Amino acid sequence: MPEGFIYTIEERCRMCYTCVRECPAKAIQIVSGQAKVIAERCIACGNCVRVCSQGAKAVRSSLPEVEALLGGRAPVAACVAPSFPAEFVEFDYRTLVGMLRAAGFAGVHEVAFGADLVAREYHRLLNGESAARHIAANCPAVVAYVERYHPEMVGALAPVVSPMVAAARVLRKRRGPQWKMVFIGPCIAKKAEAADPLLAGEVDAVLTFVELRELFARRGIQPQAVVPDDFDPPHAGAGALFPISGGMLQAGEIREDLLTGEVVATQGRVRVLEAIREFATGDLGASLLEALCCEGCIMGAGIENELPLFNRRRRVREFVRARMASLDVHRWAEEMRRFAELDLTRQYRPNDQRIVPPPRNELAAVLARMGKTRPEDELNCGACGYDTCREHAIAVLKGLAESEMCLPQTIENLRRAIGELEESHAQLASAQEALVQSEKLASMGQLAAGIAHEVNNPLGIVLMYAHLLADSCDDPRLRDDLRMIAEQADRCKRIVSGLLHFARQNKVVRVPVDMRELPERALRGLPIPKNVEVRVSCDLADPTAEIDRDQIVQAMTNLITNAIAAMEPQGGTLQVRVFEDRNRVAVSVADSGCGIPEENLKRVFDPFFTTKPMGKGTGLGLAVTYGIVKMHSGEIRVESNADPSRGPTGSTFTLLLPRTA
Repeated sequence: MPEGFIYTIEERCRMCYTCVRECPAKAIQIVSGQAKVIAERCIACGNCVRVCSQGAKAVRSSLPEVEALLGGRAPVAACVAPSFPAEFVEFDYRTLVGMLRAAGFAGVHEVAFGADLVAREYHRLLNGESAARHIAANCPAVVAYVERYHPEMVGALAPVVSPMVAAARVLRKRRGPQWKMVFIGPCIAKKAEAADPLLAGEVDAVLTFVELRELFARRGIQPQAVVPDDFDPPHAGAGALFPISGGMLQAGEIREDLLTGEVVATQGRVRVLEAIREFATGDLGASLLEALCCEGCIMGAGIENELPLFNRRRRVREFVRARMASLDVHRWAEEMRRFAELDLTRQYRPNDQRIVPPPRNELAAVLARMGKTRPEDELNCGACGYDTCREHAIAVLKGLAESEMCLPQTIENLRRAIGELEESHAQLASAQEALVQSEKLASMGQLAAGIAHEVNNPLGIVLMYAHLLADSCDDPRLRDDLRMIAEQADRCKRIVSGLLHFARQNKVVRVPVDMRELPERALRGLPIPKNVEVRVSCDLADPTAEIDRDQIVQAMTNLITNAIAAMEPQGGTLQVRVFEDRNRVAVSVADSGCGIPEENLKRVFDPFFTTKPMGKGTGLGLAVTYGIVKMHSGEIRVESNADPSRGPTGSTFTLLLPRTA
């Protein structure tokens, strides 16, 4: 059996913290994201049950106890709360009485008569000679809250029983002590009131209206199958207005005078807590505070239907008006006189559950853990369920909450984690791309070496004899054919030479090199068209870097050759820069040529991929360059625009090389 009267169905709890936010007693403990009800702190108001959209909060059922009573030898009386018209809207109250009798209840009575007696006691209390201030004790959730969280005010609780207990005492005096009493109403807190040791034996069991419907269903009781009947006497008067805020005042002929402020009636979680705090400090200035934790008993958590507040108020009001019209006033007055001397007093005892404020340094440490190191960091957004960040931090220190409940901090942590994941993903993608490229280079290198060695020697012979024959041939047509053979063979030799260069990129010989001399070396052996303007710049505080000079010059030569080709035939500007990039040296080659289409950017370093016309390129230059840079543990970047509508066209290749190995 779950501890307390309300418990959590863990598999339904979704970490929304709505129950924490709505709990006036902050009796919800969050452990590993699960909300648990702390029985010692719980006032059983049922707010958490009402607001949980997932149905994760459940009420301890009293049906087994009631069915045991109904199956026993002692007669059982059903004491029906005056809020029943707000629940059972589908049939007449006489049908409800008939259904209760069919369920096995020997007597069916109105708790509202007990409310009449209680209202009279409050009238006497307010008009007596004592100047003491009182909090009405009709709402058991309010009583429990005062006992736990304002124990210094227990003496201010009116020494008057609730209508439920008053009705039970009336019935035992009227029918005898052997009768068992079952209260039926909208309130979960009534279960706790009935279990209070100071009220032991007054009420034997409590059913909510939800549980009563379940009892009817278990016993197969249908409204159309019962004989309608009236409540057993004594019948009630204006006490039937008790479930509406201010109903007790009207029943007791107590006026809430806005000028004097002697009496204040309020309802609802927020307003009730404020009223109690102001009552405790004396700021309220009232002699009597009538407080209902719900928006009147008609909005209790033990009601099943979804009717709005004012619809329920109307139904109770119409029922009371009809009953008052048919009430035998003389008989009612006689019953009131009969029980004029009935003891309606009770006692209370403090049950201090207040949280002692923690030391400042501990509180500051928890706030810092939640990212709140300055007052302006304390947003007090309430997403955690607590009104302020400090209340949340105190709850964390007391084991009632978790720092992860702070939504802004959780969002910030998630944003940071996503950023780190994105960075890690980018690094992983880059490493994966480099690995794929390295595998391509390695396999192509092996293939290139084999092809080059097999082709180079016979190709040299073909080239040599083609030149000899061309030089010795007198026939112009034949000589042109021989020259064509020689040109194509020479092209094949260049391809083979490129393959050999590609295959040999497996070792880096690092020596200190003056980076400023590299652009000149790379440009020295290249024919620069007249319509291409070359700009060279060096911006290095320390020009020395440990690199393989020949390989880097080859890489730059490849990039410059491609840049010149991209600007044919219109020409343009070729810019070669050597500069610093943090702890690396950088070499960039930029052109104002046609640019590289976006769909080709990812393939530019693939071996044998080229966008040049047939016979103009081998597709190995950038692949060789990529291999050289990677063997230097460097990075190569490319930026290009081939769309004139987006700005000037052209490409920039940047080599980023570590200064040392």
